[in-house]
Amino acid sequence: MTDNHGNRSASSSSSLNSSSHDTEDDHTIAAILAEDERLRHDGKLGKRLSHLDSIPHTPRVIGDIPDPNDATLDHERLAERLTTYGLAEMQMEGDGNCQFRAISDQLFQSPDYHKYVRKEVVKQLKRHKRLYESYVPMKYKHYLKKMKRLGEWGDHVTLQAAADRFEAKICLVTSFRDTCYIEILPKDKSPLRELWLSFWSEVHYNSLYQAGEVPTRTQRKKHWLF
Repeated sequence: MTDNHGNRSASSSSSLNSSSHDTEDDHTIAAILAEDERLRHDGKLGKRLSHLDSIPHTPRVIGDIPDPNDATLDHERLAERLTTYGLAEMQMEGDGNCQFRAISDQLFQSPDYHKYVRKEVVKQLKRHKRLYESYVPMKYKHYLKKMKRLGEWGDHVTLQAAADRFEAKICLVTSFRDTCYIEILPKDKSPLRELWLSFWSEVHYNSLYQAGEVPTRTQRKKHWLF
């Protein structure tokens, strides 16, 4: 009985700590969002790629993971493109949350608010089912349940939902052989900000900056070392 009581106490303490941390996160996020000018991109990255044509974006779920040889070639192609356009990656942790971490880094100057980003994206998907359901090849409620889970990989449907929720143009520099650059625009709204991400096809997302201007972030776990 003593052990069970101790477990309950530890669990209660853990829940309180988690709740307190979430509240602190909410306050920080609210403060950042209140300073809207800090969220508006100055267009420097956009000017570098303004001559590129973006293909129409079609939301889709994750495709087949490439085999190691193809993945290596894809990564080399992406690295060459980033070098060509004077861009550099802020490496995100490879824990399944990389898309949400990269969006968080672009929005809030920190990848640590990825839980908030995921929560808001799932809310968007749930509230506006008609916008996204046709792109999901499974029962929609199962898709929503899956996307709520930490560590579940984001896809191009969640990217569209993020663009809609945060009124952002998401600029994606990709490793695709025939598609260097994709713009994901919010539906029926003018974007208020630009978010720059790299996409190593079906493997990983990172946050993009001008070469030489990648901020220093404290990383608490291992990340992709590619």
